[in-house]
Amino acid sequence: MKISDNERLKNIVKLWSALRSQMEERSITKESLLTDEFLQWAVTTPLYNIGEQVYGLSQEFKNSNPDIPWTVVSGLRHRLVHNYEGVNWSIIVEIIFDEMDNFVQSVSSLIV
Repeated sequence: MKISDNERLKNIVKLWSALRSQMEERSITKESLLTDEFLQWAVTTPLYNIGEQVYGLSQEFKNSNPDIPWTVVSGLRHRLVHNYEGVNWSIIVEIIFDEMDNFVQSVSSLIV
C-alpha cells in the first residue's frame, strides 16, 4: 500500500517528537552525542526513519515545496545507513540540535 504524502509528513513529525522527547528526558547534549557511541546509535534509527519518510515523498510534492531541504534530510539518512566515508558526528549533531526543529515545523505546516 502506498503511503500518502500527508501520512509521511505526520510520520516525520511523530518520529522527531519522539526523538526530541527522549533526548530531553535523558538530558542528551551536543557534547554527549559527540562522544557517546550508544547515544549515537540511539538517535540513528529515528533519523533513518525520518530520512526514509522524506525520501518516499512524491517528487511532485517536494517540487511544490522547494524551500524545504528535502535532499539534505534524505541525504542524511543515506550517509547514516551507508556510512559514506564515515559519519561526521559534528555535522549530525549540528543538524539535530540546530536545524531539525525548524525542518519539522516547516513539515508540520504542510499537513492537511
